[in-house]
Amino acid sequence: MTNPNQMIAAAIQRERNRAGLSLSALAAAAGIAKSTLSQLENGAGNPSVETLWAIASALGVPFSFLFETQSQPTTLIRAGKGETIGSDQSDFIATLLAPCPPNVRRDVYRVVLQPGETRSSPGHPLGTLEHVILCAGALRTGPQGQEVDLHPGDYFSFPGDQPHSYQALASDTLAVLVMQAP
Repeated sequence: MTNPNQMIAAAIQRERNRAGLSLSALAAAAGIAKSTLSQLENGAGNPSVETLWAIASALGVPFSFLFETQSQPTTLIRAGKGETIGSDQSDFIATLLAPCPPNVRRDVYRVVLQPGETRSSPGHPLGTLEHVILCAGALRTGPQGQEVDLHPGDYFSFPGDQPHSYQALASDTLAVLVMQAP
């Protein structure tokens, strides 16, 4: 199995080439240093979720496109297992559970959050919706200025193409997040 950094490197190069962007143009569009992007394309570094979201948004592709995966008829990911990505802003760990297959534009994540800093997003590509099901703990999430508090079993859907945030209100908050893009 290819390591995650190599998968991300190949995917960024592939999507950048499909978009017809130079390294400099993509770095500028994503708001990151050209040297950082170059390192990522070489399989070096340890990118945060914010960096990868910025790159995916600048490329106009779902986040999962930055992970090359093989399609399988069934997938089992045990709790606490799977490829994870963290945040530079807060104690936020997302595990990609079901990447977006061709011609279907949705990603499914298991997200574990801890109280502390809020995980903020400037928004994803136009038309993106986020669906959240809270499994454990307590969570404040939603578009900026329209956040709601969720409790176990609650479902909330909101426009992910607007600035929004996630804030754990209890330890070991666990949610399922479905990102749906047009």
